[in-house]
Amino acid sequence: MAAASARARGRSLSLCLASAGIVKTLAVAAFTLAWTHSIEKVEWQEDWRVTSGGLELVQARVKGSGAGMEPPPEARLVDGWFQWQPKRVAMPEVALGNSGAAGEWRLCADGHCHTLSEIFGFRIGSNVTTMRACNP
Repeated sequence: MAAASARARGRSLSLCLASAGIVKTLAVAAFTLAWTHSIEKVEWQEDWRVTSGGLELVQARVKGSGAGMEPPPEARLVDGWFQWQPKRVAMPEVALGNSGAAGEWRLCADGHCHTLSEIFGFRIGSNVTTMRACNP
């Protein structure tokens, strides 16, 4: 039993993305989700961690405010970004919609960013993409 527990602890979690019936697995423990607000046209970024309890939102940043994207009172302006640490529990799944009005979601890890269409290898368009923690 102890050996099985040690093996389970040694396995790293990955990020599973699903869209249009296709599932992609990315071997990342942490990533940044970035997008451009469809109305204000300013950048928004969120840092996420993949945990056994789900996806944990670690930090959020936005380059401006307005149209439903006001930073919370605890946000601090750092290098032109309003930054804060959201207080929420890890989520088992996060759904990403796409209006098509402001470009695509971008996922960044290890210094590289890719659109969801690049990750899946086809145009995502208005398809919903779900993110969740998964085992490799």
